[in-house]
Amino acid sequence: MKTRARLPRLVACGATLALALSLAACGDGSGGVSSDDGKIHVLVYGDASNKVEKRIVDTFNKTSDVKVVLDTIPGADYQQKLQTIISTPQAPDVFFNWGGGSIKPFVKADLLLPLDDMIKKNPDLKSKFLPNVFESAVVDGKSYGIPMRGTQPILLFHNKAVLDKAGVQPPKTWDELLDVVGKLKDEGVTPIALGGGDRWPTQMWFQYLYDRVAGPELFEKAVGGDKSAWESADSKKALSMLEELVDAGAFGKNYDSVKYTNGASPALLASGKAGFELMGSWYYSQQQTDAREFAEKNLGYAAFPTVEGGKGDPANIAGNTNNFYSVLKKTEHPEAVAEFLKLMYSDEFVKAQLDIGNLPTTTNTDEFIETSATPEYSRFQYDLVTDAPSFQLSWDQAYPPSASAPMHQAVQQFFNGQLDADGFIKAMQALPTE
Repeated sequence: MKTRARLPRLVACGATLALALSLAACGDGSGGVSSDDGKIHVLVYGDASNKVEKRIVDTFNKTSDVKVVLDTIPGADYQQKLQTIISTPQAPDVFFNWGGGSIKPFVKADLLLPLDDMIKKNPDLKSKFLPNVFESAVVDGKSYGIPMRGTQPILLFHNKAVLDKAGVQPPKTWDELLDVVGKLKDEGVTPIALGGGDRWPTQMWFQYLYDRVAGPELFEKAVGGDKSAWESADSKKALSMLEELVDAGAFGKNYDSVKYTNGASPALLASGKAGFELMGSWYYSQQQTDAREFAEKNLGYAAFPTVEGGKGDPANIAGNTNNFYSVLKKTEHPEAVAEFLKLMYSDEFVKAQLDIGNLPTTTNTDEFIETSATPEYSRFQYDLVTDAPSFQLSWDQAYPPSASAPMHQAVQQFFNGQLDADGFIKAMQALPTE
């Protein structure tokens, strides 16, 4: 990308490990780095982006003596088991992650290969990516990840036909959002689809609204160990606004029994049973795959609403800076792995990612946007990311992995009324920050 606009400041450079796998259920089931099959096993999160990953693997295998095997695990299962097999003979050579906090435990356990020697031999492995994004996978001064896929800001997606029927537009302010909720309810549709059964989609509402109300500083303090941040006036204001939204019926009554990971909440939007869904930018390619006719005709997107009087810059965004490939020390093919990683900034890779709605963070991305299959959507994301003063990393990625489950529980319980504001604050104050 060209530096025509300021790059976002990354808030809280951690990431939870949202990974899980059963290698017997993926790829050819032949194992990982110790399978002695002479191949490189690459493990990725199974979703709509796999079509590009398979294409890149095919490109690599055409000229490489050492072949790559792509092992894909459905997103719903990718969260739990990597931690149980990463130090075993079944571990992959290369694996998908979110950088930062998601790989710190593996670095501490001395399982990952620092990529600095690879970068010395081929500086493009670093220089071809936006610096702020690349640094998200630097731990203790060493590089442990190469960006892949694309940056993933969270957007407010909507069904154009549903909104048109109700006579409303995507809300630009929080007050407009509350008004739209009422009008969509009058039309007999769920205003906002929510995969509350997965809990992490609910968290997205907290992290965005907190940033709009308090700015990025509150969360920076909290994840840095200042527990008093959670009991501040801004924190309580954000919670009261969320409570008002839930009580207004914005998410219906059954959101805790709906999941995003099995396609249920996206189906509500695609079928016209819901007006909006707040989700990462990958949602666009998912709907193109699962509900193509809807995606082409009626899938819209917008930035998160602003909050009048809020301390956060209205241009701030939240989400994931990127995904990364990290390499296990035990790989028997580091030279071939290095060659494979070069493809993550190739023209073919960038064009293919853009064509499914992903936005790579390579320095050559901008030149391909206008000729991509999704120029309008790609340009919208590009402008949003490059113009953002702050890009807040998702809460469950900024905190250590051990904080993820109790955080998600607190988020869910506040939404369904099991925790009041004081209970939520105490739960967040109890989260580990190291």
